[in-house]
Amino acid sequence: MGETDGVEQLELIRSRLPGSARRARAAGGSEATAATDPVASVHVDTGLPHLDRPFEYLVPESWAEQAQPGVRVKVRFAGQDLDGFVLERRAEPEHEGRLAPLRRVVSPEPVLTPAVLAAARAVARRYAGTLGDVLRLAIPPRHAAAEKALAAQAPEAPDLPAAPETAAWSRYPAGRHFLAHVAGGGAPAASWLAAPATDPSLDWPAALADAARTALRAGRGSLLVVPDHRDVARVDAALTAALGRGQHVRLTADQGPQARYTAWLKVLRGHVRVVVGTRAAAFAPVRDLGLLAWWDDGDDLHDEPRAPYPHVREVLAVRARQEGAALLSGGFVRTAAVQALVESGDLKPLAAPAPAVRAAAPRVLVAGEGVELERDPAAASAHLPSVAWRTAKDALIHGPVLVQVPRRGYLPALSCQTCRAPARCGHCGGPLALPAPDAAAACRWCGRAAAGFECRHCGGSRLRSTAVGARRTAEELGRAFPGVPVHTSGSGEVLDRVGAAPSLVIATPGAEPMADGGYAAVLLLDAWASLDRPVLSAGEEALRRWLAAAALCRGAADRGVAVLCGAPGHTTLPAVEALVRWDPAWFAERELADRRELRLPPTVRLASLTAPRRALEDALASLRLPESVETLGPLPAGEDSVRYLLRAPLDQGDSLGSSLAVLRRVRSAHKEAVSVGVRLDPPDIGG
Repeated sequence: MGETDGVEQLELIRSRLPGSARRARAAGGSEATAATDPVASVHVDTGLPHLDRPFEYLVPESWAEQAQPGVRVKVRFAGQDLDGFVLERRAEPEHEGRLAPLRRVVSPEPVLTPAVLAAARAVARRYAGTLGDVLRLAIPPRHAAAEKALAAQAPEAPDLPAAPETAAWSRYPAGRHFLAHVAGGGAPAASWLAAPATDPSLDWPAALADAARTALRAGRGSLLVVPDHRDVARVDAALTAALGRGQHVRLTADQGPQARYTAWLKVLRGHVRVVVGTRAAAFAPVRDLGLLAWWDDGDDLHDEPRAPYPHVREVLAVRARQEGAALLSGGFVRTAAVQALVESGDLKPLAAPAPAVRAAAPRVLVAGEGVELERDPAAASAHLPSVAWRTAKDALIHGPVLVQVPRRGYLPALSCQTCRAPARCGHCGGPLALPAPDAAAACRWCGRAAAGFECRHCGGSRLRSTAVGARRTAEELGRAFPGVPVHTSGSGEVLDRVGAAPSLVIATPGAEPMADGGYAAVLLLDAWASLDRPVLSAGEEALRRWLAAAALCRGAADRGVAVLCGAPGHTTLPAVEALVRWDPAWFAERELADRRELRLPPTVRLASLTAPRRALEDALASLRLPESVETLGPLPAGEDSVRYLLRAPLDQGDSLGSSLAVLRRVRSAHKEAVSVGVRLDPPDIGG
C-alpha cells in the first residue's frame, strides 16, 4: 500500500468516527486521534465517591501505541490535571457529548492488570468503597528510575535446586493431598492448623516455602502474606533455601519507594512468580497464580487501616475465586471468621493428629496469682505465682526462659489494692498508671498526677499493679534470678533471636524472639488482663497470643513447660481450656457457635457509621435498607460524634453494602459539609 493510499484510508476511518469524536479532534487543535480504538475508558482518581466511574477520552495519535489498558495517564478533569488508569480502548464512545483528549501517558507500563482490576472492583463492592481507594492500596506509586533500571524482558528462570523436600508437611495427613492438588493445577482451599516445632525444617515457614516450591514446579505462581517484617524475614529465608536465590521477592510497605516498586515490577514483568510480603503484597500481579496463602488470620496487621479497610483474608479469597488458585489459611489458632469458612465448606480443615500435636507442644500448667511467701520469697518479690517461679528456676538450668508480658512500659495500669477496681483519674475518669520507677501515678488520658488517690467504689487509698509492663518485669525477675542475663524485646527494640544459653527473655506479644533449640519454659503473665479486654475477640486474641508464644517452647518430650499465670481460679474459661488441651479447633467451633447464637460477626454482616449525631441521623433516614437490617445505637464515639451499627443477615450483606455505597455517592454529590464514616465488617463492634 502506498503512502497516499494509507493517508486516504486513515481519513476514511476517521470520517466514520462518531460526530463527538470528530468534533473533539477539531477542537483539540492539530493533534489527530488514533486510527484504531480512538476512545479510552479511564478511571480518574478524583477521590470523590460520586465520580468513581470510568470517563471517556480521545487517544491522540502520538499516544496510540502507549495508551494501552492498564497504563497510568494524565487527563484534564474539572479544570485540573489528574491521574488515571486506562481501563480499555474502544472503537466508539458511549458518551454522546464532546470528548477531551488524554493529556499524556505517564508510563507505558501496564501496571493495572485485568486480574488486579477485577479483584479491586470486587473488594470495593464488598466494603462499600470506591475503586479509586482500592487501587491506591493495590498499586504502589511509580518510580521512574526503577522502571528504567529493570530489564523489560524476564530472564530465563533457573532450575530449582535439587534440595530434598522438607518434612514440614509430613505431619499432616491431608497435607500431601493438598500439595498434590496444587501441583495438578487444582484450586484446593484449606484452613491449616500448624503444629508447634522448634526444628526449622518442620516449622510453618518451611511448610509455606514447600507449598510455593510445589506450585512453582507446576509452572504456577505463589503469593504468601504474613503479618510483619519479622515473619517476612523467616519466610524469605525458607524460600531461599527451597527455591534458590533470585526466585522470589519480598514486598512490604516499609521498603523504600524504589525498592518496593522494583520488587513489584519484577512480579509484573514475570522475573519472579513467588512473593512473600505483608498486606501491601495482597494485590501483587503474580503471573499464573496458583497458590494464595496467609499466616495468622487474627493478627490485626492484616486489617487495612485505610479505606475501604479490607482484610487480607477477603482480598486473597476474592483472588483465589477469580483466578482459580489454591487458598491456604495458616496459623496456630483458627479465628471465628476462618471457622465460618470451614463450616460453610469453603475451606477444608487441615491439621496434624492430636497425638502428634501433644508430642510437639509443651506441657501447659495454669497458675493463679498467689505466692507461698514463706516458701518462695523470691517468687513474691518477682510478683510471680510460686509454680511459675519454680518452673523458671528449673528450666534455666537447661536453656532460656521466655516471659510474655501483655503490655509495654512500666506499670501500664493500676487498680485498687482493696477491691481490685480499675483506678481512675478524679478529674477525667481516665486510667491511672506508673510511667516510670520514680514517677507518681498519673492519668494516661490527661496526664495529671493522682495525688491522694481514693477508690470511688470502696474508698481504698492503696494502689496495685493491674498488669506489669516489660521494663518492670525485667527489673523484678533480674532481682529474683541474680546472675541470669535478662533480655527485653518490645516496642523500643525487637530481638530476632537469642541463643541456647540460660537467660530470661521478657517480651510483649508479637515481639517474642526465636531461641536456638527452643525455650526451656514459657511464662504467660497476667492472663486475666488479656481475657478482660472489652472487645468481642478478647478470648480469641488471648489464645492466639498464648499459643504463638508457647509454640516457641520445646515439646513436652524435651521437658518443655508453659505456665499461664493469673488465670481466674473460680471458673474454667474456654480460651484457658483450649490452651491446656492445645485444641484451637475446639475453641473456634465453640466461639463461632456462641456468636451465632448472639447474632454477632462473622455470622452476620455488620456496618459501623460514625459522624456527629444530627448528620448521622439524617444519613440513616435517607438509607433504603432491607427490612431484615437492624439499626443499633447510638453509641458514643468521641467528643462530638456518635456511632450506629447496622446488622444484616449474611444473605443481605451485599444489599447492605450497596445501600451504603449509594449513601456515600449521594452525600458526595450533594457536597455535604459533614462526612459520615462508613466501615463494613469492623474488627470489633466497638471499632
